[in-house]
Amino acid sequence: MNLTELEGKEIININDGSRLGMVAGTELTFDPNTGELESIMIPQQGGVFSLFSTVKHFFIPWSTVIKIGDEVIIVDLNSTDYDQYLSHTEY
Repeated sequence: MNLTELEGKEIININDGSRLGMVAGTELTFDPNTGELESIMIPQQGGVFSLFSTVKHFFIPWSTVIKIGDEVIIVDLNSTDYDQYLSHTEY
């Protein structure tokens, strides 16, 4: 599968059916030593009126990907604690 084939796919959590985002404007993280794909990083929208805000990124570990279909990527995330998948970067 080419990297461009992932673009435009919706990411769905199999545990609660929630839509986590789309692979568009996202980044992929790789292990610098092995070159293996580690996670899909989805930026979360911040406040509209804030000049200085915290940018949140939702990291979906590649190991949680169950199936990649024509339109969706099915993942298996612990839906009781999504905060464990968030990273905060301040600007």
